[in-house]
Amino acid sequence: MYFIEQLIQSIKDKKSVVCMGLDPRMDKEGEIPKYLIDELKDPSKIILEFNKNLIDHTSDLIPVVKPQIAFYEKYEALAALKETIKYAHKKDLLVILDSKRNDIGSTSEAYAYSTFKVYNADACTINAYLGFDGIKPYLNYKEKGLFILVKTSNPSSKDFQDIFSARILNVPDSDVEVIVDHITLERNYIHMAKLVSKWGQNLEQISNFHNLGVVVGATYPQELKAIRKIVKNSYILIPGFGAQGAQAKEIKHGFNDNGLGGIVNSSRGIIYSYNKKESFSPDKYGEAARDEIIDMNKKINKEVNL
Repeated sequence: MYFIEQLIQSIKDKKSVVCMGLDPRMDKEGEIPKYLIDELKDPSKIILEFNKNLIDHTSDLIPVVKPQIAFYEKYEALAALKETIKYAHKKDLLVILDSKRNDIGSTSEAYAYSTFKVYNADACTINAYLGFDGIKPYLNYKEKGLFILVKTSNPSSKDFQDIFSARILNVPDSDVEVIVDHITLERNYIHMAKLVSKWGQNLEQISNFHNLGVVVGATYPQELKAIRKIVKNSYILIPGFGAQGAQAKEIKHGFNDNGLGGIVNSSRGIIYSYNKKESFSPDKYGEAARDEIIDMNKKINKEVNL
């Protein structure tokens, strides 16, 4: 089955568009509970146990999880990443590997193979600013999902993504004098959205969506609205909910009238939610995550009419 087909079916079955980000951290108070660190000591064992407990308490409430590969690399815990993906699949969860990789074609082939054959992820995030030759190797895995960075949730995304680029039409082939008939200005994130729309034109569609999605931060609701109009057949991965400040009302423009079209990611806001809930002790972090997701589902579903 295509990733998008599985995702839509799971969203309908679980009545949830929430994606839980699995970003393990153990450097400060309020992250992975200290009792796990003291008891298990080995980072791979700590992270795997932490993730499995979260999955056990939430898998019936959400369609998908999103591990960020950087944290597993940081703690030399790539074995935990592989096992987490296996365990998520056993619990009827799809997995988006948040790796944001891209390079020239031959290197992208290796990245794509690693993502889908070594880690066995169902989808991944990609930085497409190297152009289509870095995207094409991923598209060869026709059943897998891709999410292209278009407008990211971080504050400094404006430094490049919001800049206007000029496209000059009808320019004579001359090094001496250039007479410009027409100049089109558009922000870089708009141009990237148009490229994604173009790249996805011939892809198989399920319920009017194909496997080539985009990433648009919930912290930019107006940009989300504009991009939704361009990428009509793409699912939108919407990070920035919760810990980064975005609320349910700010993500509604990413969805169609039937409640489809987007998934809303929260990482720290879910997996470390025991910190902000007085009724949950550190050893109840799984229960706290479940409580947070129930609250998210209620608030989001009200806005997106799921």
